[in-house]
Formats: sequence, C-alpha cells, structure tokens
Amino acid sequence: MTGAIHSPAVVPTGQPSPSTSHIVLIPSYNPGAKVYDTVRTARRNWNPVWVVVDGSTDGSAEGLQRMAAEDAGLHVIVLPRNAGKGAAVLHGLDAAAARGYTHALTMDSDGQHPAELIPAFMQASQRQLGAMVLGKPVFDASAPALRVKGRQVSNWWANLETLWSGIGDSLYGFRVYPIGPLRAVMRGQRWMRRFDFDPEAVVRLCWRGVRPLNMDAPVRYFKPDEGGVSHFRYLRDNVLLTWMHTRLFLGFAMRLPVLLLRLLA
Repeated sequence: MTGAIHSPAVVPTGQPSPSTSHIVLIPSYNPGAKVYDTVRTARRNWNPVWVVVDGSTDGSAEGLQRMAAEDAGLHVIVLPRNAGKGAAVLHGLDAAAARGYTHALTMDSDGQHPAELIPAFMQASQRQLGAMVLGKPVFDASAPALRVKGRQVSNWWANLETLWSGIGDSLYGFRVYPIGPLRAVMRGQRWMRRFDFDPEAVVRLCWRGVRPLNMDAPVRYFKPDEGGVSHFRYLRDNVLLTWMHTRLFLGFAMRLPVLLLRLLA
C-alpha cells in the first residue's frame, strides 16, 4: 500500500430516509482524498450510498470502511484487484439487485460530479422508471479543451449508432440506470468493463428500448494541487473508444432495420 489516505470520523445528521429502490453507486480507484468529500456529500443527499473500491492501493478503502462502520447508510465493497470502472459497477449492480434495488445512480469518486443534484435525478427516475436519466455536462473554465472537443466525436458516433434517439452526452458518468436492463446488457457480452462502460451502456440500452432522459449537470475538473486525480490516458483510452465504436457500428448495422421500424412506429 502506498500513500495511505486517512479520513476523520463521520457522524450522520439530518440525512434522508433510506430508499428501497434507488441507490447511489460510486466506483472508486485510487481517487485521492476527494473521495471522502464525494461520499459525505452523496450521503447528505441520498440514502443508501454504495462505494465499490476497485482494487485501490492508496489507503482509501480503509478510510471508507471506517466511515461505513459509523454510518448505516454507507456500504463499501472492496474488490481485491483493479478490474476497471465497468467491472466495478457491474459488481455493485449484482449485489444491489440481490437486495431488491431496481435503479442505481452512478457517479465518479473524484469530486467532479454534482452530488447535490442526486435528489433531482432520482426524482426524475422515479417519475419515469423505464428511462435512464443521463447527465448532460455543463463545463466551466476548469475543463481541458482537448477533453471537451474530443468527447464531441464520441457523442456523434453514439447518436449515429442509435439513430439520434436523444443521447445528450455519451461519456458523462453521472446517471441513473434501471438495474435490470443494464445487467442484462453487460452480462450479454464481454466488453463495457473499463473506460468504455459509459458510452457503450447508453448505446446498448437505447437498442433495448430504454429511453434517455437528459438533465444538465455541472462538471468540475480539479487540478493536482486541488486534490484532483485523473486516470485518463489520452492514447490508451481513445484507442479503447475507437475499438468500442467500431464494434458498436457493426452492431448498429445489423440492428438497423429494427431501429428504423421503431423510429417510424
């Protein structure tokens, strides 16, 4: 273990009543100390919150477990080795489904996503249980221009592959998914286990007829001196996205007649 991160005790006060259907699910890999603020803010806005520690080596697993020991609304799952964001989410989905939960709001552990909007996204999901509620990022000056421009390419391909079914943003991971359809999609093929999870999930769910509902949500990129940690690797992850869209386009071509009939119906 390297660079252990310590967290003070958490004393939950005035927190929301536990939901029996919707959870917050946070995959986490070597997130730095920002994870504790992320989890605290999520807990102030929702109950329960689950964190899946994806083989972290920075001491955050132990800190999160100490927080969970004092907070019945926080559940921490620790995976023995890093398997990727999608794999961590799937592990959490399987465990949540086994406990009877039907929907999960996914968010990153590094503080970039707006935890204060959790209630609004959950309410939108509760009004339309068959839909997926997708965050549409609102960028500020902290957003790297290369990342903002680059995601436009993935968004264009995702919209083509779904015949412009309404995906506002294919990469933003602040979303509410219906657990059953997402588990079925992920169990049906071997991909979607790493950085390709977010865009492939929305495309394949659209193919299954799960309607996207878009809601604006700010995103903030923290600098290293602000505690920001990024695992994005430009070449590696763009190669992964290119391969993902190649196989999705092939799947789109095979499904085109069905998608056209659905569009015209």
